[in-house]
Amino acid sequence: MVQPDTGAREHRERRQGLLAAGPEGAVTDDQAGQTAEGVARAAAADQQPAHQRPAHQQPAHQQPAHQQPALPPGQYIPRTLPVLHYGPVPAFNSQTWDLRIMGATESGDVVKLRWDDVAEMPAGQVTADFHCVTKFTVLGVQWAGLPATELLRRFPPAAAVTHVMIWADFGYSANIRISDFAAEGTLLATHRDGERLSPEHGYPLRLVVPHLYAWKSVKWVRALEYLTADRRGFWEERGYHNIADPWQEQRYSYQEREGEGPPL
Repeated sequence: MVQPDTGAREHRERRQGLLAAGPEGAVTDDQAGQTAEGVARAAAADQQPAHQRPAHQQPAHQQPAHQQPALPPGQYIPRTLPVLHYGPVPAFNSQTWDLRIMGATESGDVVKLRWDDVAEMPAGQVTADFHCVTKFTVLGVQWAGLPATELLRRFPPAAAVTHVMIWADFGYSANIRISDFAAEGTLLATHRDGERLSPEHGYPLRLVVPHLYAWKSVKWVRALEYLTADRRGFWEERGYHNIADPWQEQRYSYQEREGEGPPL
């Protein structure tokens, strides 16, 4: 596969990178028994004045200037949240939609969840900066949805699993390490900033990985495949970095060090 080194090809592929959540944030314990709908309503209805909250609970864009975290290398802050994705926006039908958990599951079975099953699971919330590989960062985006840790608890992988491939409609995919999927802030999001996701932002379900570049937070998630060996996803096969840490500015595969990804 070609690598997006320089010139027009790099520009086109960078403009097509998917959106993702940023590097920090945590799912709150007190929301473990709520549904995503309830978490979103609670977040939107939060009545505590911002000036009364401890500084560490403030979104990054509301913290005092001396406490604002530095942006990852090469990032800038846009005026609005751009919408970038590869391919069309899929239609959603709650009667036919499903989420599959497959590959090296502990049980050896393929799990098939309907939309009602997902909607009824305990939900959490994460507020994090949002870093896209195309170099924009949106501060303090609030997501609500199903914590990945809850899925891992209910449908555990086999002991030998090292990575997860996230599959979306139309065959799009992205690979992440199992440690990234199991991180405290990783969500399968249904809401953003107190509102249900819009179709162009991934409705009904998108992954949010709060410490990796944009394209790893796959929109329109349809399957999770547990892997016992790493395998590159869609953009990773086309020249993007296999790990995608924004703080290390891991944008492209030519930056990979030995052991950071399978051969192209």
